[in-house]
Amino acid sequence: MDLQPSTLWWLVAGVLVAAELASGTFYLLMLALGAAAGALAAHAGLGVTAQLLLGAAVAAGATGLWHRQRRRAPRDARPEANRDLVLDIGETVNVPQWGADGQAQVHYRGAAWQARHQDGAPPRPGLHTIVAVEGNRLVLAPRDRP
Repeated sequence: MDLQPSTLWWLVAGVLVAAELASGTFYLLMLALGAAAGALAAHAGLGVTAQLLLGAAVAAGATGLWHRQRRRAPRDARPEANRDLVLDIGETVNVPQWGADGQAQVHYRGAAWQARHQDGAPPRPGLHTIVAVEGNRLVLAPRDRP
């Protein structure tokens, strides 16, 4: 059985995609793009050297672009303030009064919760937004704050 170069490239791309699915390493998809470029070069009738160079150039370029994109992206918020992990973040609660220590008791989701004011502004009664959950304590910021 004699395999065409393009078939070998597609098999390599498929193995790289399967490895990415098993490991979760997104960089393997960038290498799979390089293998796909090598396969397309083989379909176009380019020689083995050109296929290897094109595949390597596409894989390196895609990997470099992905790495640069990841470095530019903002870092994930700490877990207690990450809306993807804590669905209460962004919800609104009413604070009837604050204690002298910056603590309050609020009713949220049918239960009484302890809350503390987010550092930065003096606490005052009214509507507040949940910005983090620390254990069983809500961290609140004034609602009218940007």
